[in-house]
Amino acid sequence: MDNSSGVGVIDKATMVLDALESGPVSLTQLVTTTGLARPTVHRLALALVHHRLVSRDIQGRFILGNRLVELASAAGEDRLTAAAGPVLLQLRDATGESAQIFRRQGDSRICVATAERPSGLRDTIPVGTQLSMKGGSAAQVLLAWEDHDRLLEGLTNARFTPTVLAGVRRRGWSQSLGEREPGVASVSAPVRGPSGRVIAAVSISGPIERLTRTPGQLHADVVCNSARILTEALRKVTE
Repeated sequence: MDNSSGVGVIDKATMVLDALESGPVSLTQLVTTTGLARPTVHRLALALVHHRLVSRDIQGRFILGNRLVELASAAGEDRLTAAAGPVLLQLRDATGESAQIFRRQGDSRICVATAERPSGLRDTIPVGTQLSMKGGSAAQVLLAWEDHDRLLEGLTNARFTPTVLAGVRRRGWSQSLGEREPGVASVSAPVRGPSGRVIAAVSISGPIERLTRTPGQLHADVVCNSARILTEALRKVTE
């Protein structure tokens, strides 16, 4: 069966990716598996590494890259937002605070769903709002479980420390006080995709005066429960 698309470079890059599906492969093994010339395979593999579609293990072998996982997670965004509505409404009503879901997009995080506090002082974050990954409890959650290199990169100029992220991983939730915006507190927990990877953060946010300086003590349990409901909803879709 001819699997050619008619676009040679795409077909060859796909052959390289297909060859990595079963696990780590050396350059020599890639040449043997794909049947392509060694210089061609080397050039394609390095280009795919540049775009994070391919990576290298500690022995220098080629492996599938994290960008593929991120793209697969993004494909599940519609399922996430479809399940988000009732969960965020329940979270808002349980805490009395605005509730949001954030996904990472490069060096930013994007609000993909929200349920606003109906009245009084609130932290309004419309859907589509792009915020920094350098501050805020959602940023902490979206960074805390990243691989070592991305973790170090994300900590550069961040308003939180490695110790803070270690605490997030240990507890399973995060809190922030004025990191993103002065006077605003928040609590977040991770939403995981079917593979177990963190693909989003569910959060509540509002004024420090109302959430206090220990917002996690007040609301971590209910935020974590909302994250578990969303994680379970995504898992069921794939069954």
